[in-house]
Amino acid sequence: MQIEIWSDVKCPWCYVGKRRFEKALATFPHRDSVEVTWKSYQLDPDLPDHYEGTEQQYLAERKGIAPEQVTQMWQHLAQQASGEGLDFDFDRIVVGNSFTAHRFLHLAKTRSRGDAAKEAVMSAHFEKGLDTSDVDVLVSLGTGIGLDEAEIRDTVAGDRFADDVRRDIEEARTLGVQGVPFFVVDRKYGISGAQPTELFRQALDQAWQESHPLVSLTPSADGPACGPDGC
Repeated sequence: MQIEIWSDVKCPWCYVGKRRFEKALATFPHRDSVEVTWKSYQLDPDLPDHYEGTEQQYLAERKGIAPEQVTQMWQHLAQQASGEGLDFDFDRIVVGNSFTAHRFLHLAKTRSRGDAAKEAVMSAHFEKGLDTSDVDVLVSLGTGIGLDEAEIRDTVAGDRFADDVRRDIEEARTLGVQGVPFFVVDRKYGISGAQPTELFRQALDQAWQESHPLVSLTPSADGPACGPDGC
């Protein structure tokens, strides 16, 4: 079973959705037959690499959200995140463009460290207040999961994997993705948003049943069997 997940590393609901999906997958009996692929998406591709301001200032300036609304939104998000074992710290978030981080994630994917890199980058952004557009931060995160420092620096310094990031984003548009996280199961089902764990599990069960239908073999005429009237 193929699961593709479009998300932005600077989207809080994407991190919450990641946790909820992982919990569903952990209880899925066929989880070893599931291949998860992370896809890039940008909520604000025009954001500079380093925004001079706080997350609250960014939301007010670029999204038009009033400070009191931001506070309410953060409280709700923090509560939801806490329920999934996450410790969001919105006051420490470093605002900036996510394109470099997405290129880093594509590098990690080529080294079979995609999921570990995704977790490291999102935790660094939402829980630790680190600048995930900064090369030294990415080097620290990458070497911590087994990536090569020189390759990380070479990737960040140039435009390696830029086309891969753009291809993911264009593919999302083709599929009609208008918000993230967005989960695609076997290119047949789409799940939008950080849905409850139970819904993800139901989707996994349904997709598996449809792709692996139970086939009944008609017994031969002389095959022993039992019926309502006995054996």
